[in-house]
Amino acid sequence: MDSMSAISEELASIDGQISDIFRTLSNEFQKLEKIKDTNRQSRKLEEITERMRECKMLIKRFERVAKEEESRNTPDTNRMLNEKNKSMTKELNSYITLKKQYASSIENKRADLFDGPSGEEGFGNENGLLASSMTNQQLVDRGNHMMDETDQAIDRTKKVVEDTINVGAETAAALKNQTDQMSRIVNELDSIHFSIKKASQLVKEIGRQVATDRCIMAFLFLIVIGVIAIIIVKIVNPNNKDIRDIPGLGPPAQNRKLLWDLK
Repeated sequence: MDSMSAISEELASIDGQISDIFRTLSNEFQKLEKIKDTNRQSRKLEEITERMRECKMLIKRFERVAKEEESRNTPDTNRMLNEKNKSMTKELNSYITLKKQYASSIENKRADLFDGPSGEEGFGNENGLLASSMTNQQLVDRGNHMMDETDQAIDRTKKVVEDTINVGAETAAALKNQTDQMSRIVNELDSIHFSIKKASQLVKEIGRQVATDRCIMAFLFLIVIGVIAIIIVKIVNPNNKDIRDIPGLGPPAQNRKLLWDLK
């Protein structure tokens, strides 16, 4: 604590934030151990990954500020800050390895068809076994490399999510257009059905009128035939008393005698 009291307030603040994140990560992994559902475990790993990214940024900031203040610090302070940076990187590296092991375990539970997760798990175990044999600089480099890989994986995941959202939006728009088209088609079919119904009624009315006209024409035809028959009979037998005279066709009237003709 005496050596830490010699550093600036900014570095002390960053160190305190990093320590808080490490405590949070430890608690989160303990909670993760008790979760059995793979979906909840995945969500918890996402939260842990986000905390790791924040911790990585703070460690880089700690390293940058320490280099800026290097000329103002004593050699012992600079050496202590260097060791502190390596220690924090090593601790974060251990959490990253643990996170990868959990991720591989979740993928194995889901019976994924890809073999990648199992390979990553073995690689993480190997890193955990070899961590004690690495130098501090190697640990720092390895930790930075693993954090970069984690960032890239998160970026790829975000890109996939964005693409999925875009595809979903396009699909929703296409479905809406198709729904509108179907609504218009249904309305047009209703209009056509109504028109056909009205046309059918009109055809029936016309049919009834035609039938009525035909009856009238047939009746008139019968009348004309009857008149023609009477005319023919009167012409053939003008003295037939059973048939009444038809104006203009009866026999000529007898010559009337005037009174002065009788004198």
